[in-house]
Amino acid sequence: MSLATRFSSADESPGLLLWQVTNRWQAAQRATLKPYGITHVQFVLLATLTYLQASGPVTQKALADVAATDPMMTSQVLRALEGRDLVHRPAHPTDRRARALAVTAAGRELVNRAVVAVEACDTAFFAALGADGPAFAAALRTLCRP
Repeated sequence: MSLATRFSSADESPGLLLWQVTNRWQAAQRATLKPYGITHVQFVLLATLTYLQASGPVTQKALADVAATDPMMTSQVLRALEGRDLVHRPAHPTDRRARALAVTAAGRELVNRAVVAVEACDTAFFAALGADGPAFAAALRTLCRP
């Protein structure tokens, strides 16, 4: 019995292609971030927090929402980053019951070095798209909308 698919070839399945591309891209990012001693999700949360805190205090929920990460996983990753002194949780300036999130000086230094490598990795990875790169990014933004 064969696979009951509507596609005549695996190359016609957008979901399978996205999965294959994602795996290749993640492997490239893992290799890029290895010298920095952080995982890709650690990088994403550290970079997002660094970006967000420029506008004021950041809560864990706000960070997870912007990064589009699972709140429980976000909490676990933040604990790991805090254990490495890359993130800390100062008192929230307007809510005495809450803690804010903040990147430490060491975290900011690390993420600012790593972002250069991550962006270079992206440039090389997506170079095959050529002039179609902006349209590809636009299509991804469409799929990211809830």
